[in-house]
Amino acid sequence: MTTVKEIEAAVERLSAPSLDEFRTWFAEFDAASWDREFEQDAIQGALDGLADEALRDLDNGRCTKL
Repeated sequence: MTTVKEIEAAVERLSAPSLDEFRTWFAEFDAASWDREFEQDAIQGALDGLADEALRDLDNGRCTKL
């Protein structure tokens, strides 16, 4: 399988139990992929501005600590 259309067609042919198994696998795969992307963003400093803004908001009383 090399194209999205081929993958879509294969997924459409799955039995209900296989589709459930695929959903579980894909959810885990997608979450791991997102985690890797988030970690890379953090390492590269892409989130520093957001963290700084959140800390300023906290310091200025615009949010509360839990």
